[in-house]
Amino acid sequence: MNASLQDSLSQFLPLIAMFAILYFLMIRPQMKKAKEHKALIAGLQKGDEVVTQGGLTGKVSAIGDNYVKIEVGSNSAGAVEITVQRPAIGIVLPKGSLNSL
Repeated sequence: MNASLQDSLSQFLPLIAMFAILYFLMIRPQMKKAKEHKALIAGLQKGDEVVTQGGLTGKVSAIGDNYVKIEVGSNSAGAVEITVQRPAIGIVLPKGSLNSL
């Protein structure tokens, strides 16, 4: 009976090892990245310079529960603003980054 238990355990050992490798190489880093992005979104403030996941750069002019208004330029009539969903913000740039463009 002891030999059959050992045989069945040795059959499942590669499966357990593959799951552990998958967890540490794929699942855990993805969870960490999602947690960091959630913290970035929660920490948005008016005046932050951001880059959206679509590549647009601008300054946050207003923040709502689900949406953010971003000032992307100006014209003779005033500021040009777009509205994007909060999760669409990809990066918060250091202050003054957009002034150098």
